[in-house]
Amino acid sequence: MTTITAGDRIPTWELPITPTLVVSTAISTRDFQDVHHDRDIAQAAGSKDIFVNILTSTALVERYVTDWAHEVTGHWDTEVQGIAIRLGAPAYPYDTLTFTGSVASVEDGLATLTVTGSVSLGDHVIGTVKVAV
Repeated sequence: MTTITAGDRIPTWELPITPTLVVSTAISTRDFQDVHHDRDIAQAAGSKDIFVNILTSTALVERYVTDWAHEVTGHWDTEVQGIAIRLGAPAYPYDTLTFTGSVASVEDGLATLTVTGSVSLGDHVIGTVKVAV
C-alpha cells in the first residue's frame, strides 16, 4: 500500500467521446433532455452537437479518482466523501476528454483531490473530490 501525500499527481486518463457514450450515459442517468441524444435538436438550440450531461461528467470524475485510489491502495472500496464540480466547455462527440489531477491535502484520514477534465475547447469540468484514506 502506498501512502497518499499532498502534491501527489494522479496519472492522466484520456477518454474518447463517442455519440454512443453521450447518448447511453444520458439515458442511463435518466436524463432524457433532447440535447443529449438528438443532434438536430441540439443544433437548433445553438449547440454544435449533442453533449455529455452533468451526471455523466460527475460520474467520470468519480471513476477517475476511484480508479486511481484502487491503484494506489490496492482496495476497490474507496469511500468518496464528496464531489464538488463546475462545468465549462461542452464535451462533444469525436473529441477526447482528458483528466488530470493531484492531491491537494491529506488531513484526518481525508484526502482532498483537485481534478480537471479538458476537451479541445478548454476545461469541461473542474472540481474537488474528497476520499477517505
